[in-house]
Amino acid sequence: MSIADGRPRESLVKYDPPLELGPAPPEMLSRKGKAGKPMSLKAQLGKKTQLPPVESKPNTDDVLHALLPPREWIEDSKHYTQYVSNQHATRLDVIQLQEALDQRLMERQARETGICPVREELYSQCFDELIRQVTINCPERGLL
Repeated sequence: MSIADGRPRESLVKYDPPLELGPAPPEMLSRKGKAGKPMSLKAQLGKKTQLPPVESKPNTDDVLHALLPPREWIEDSKHYTQYVSNQHATRLDVIQLQEALDQRLMERQARETGICPVREELYSQCFDELIRQVTINCPERGLL
């Protein structure tokens, strides 16, 4: 597994506060001089994770972490991990998500027509946040 150098980019997905796992692994510190690129959320989602069996009632946290794996990075020679939040979304959270999406689209100057990687990334984050919210309310529906 690749661990990114530096804090991951801000995301529209709601995360818990980062947890410090201790000192960074020595093999990661030895490559300090090399440019490390933080893993995008899309790359993190591409990693295979084991989903719970269908026969049993899925645990919300298990499904949530399988769909949206934790982010890991090294900052100031310390290893951090950050899990997606398992807090229920309120009506206000949904409105704030819409406003944050609109704001970031303007800040990053996403094109309104044609293929735009910035728009694709932001919409992907928005859909991931919606999936997180649905999964918390009903894990089975979140798996769909």
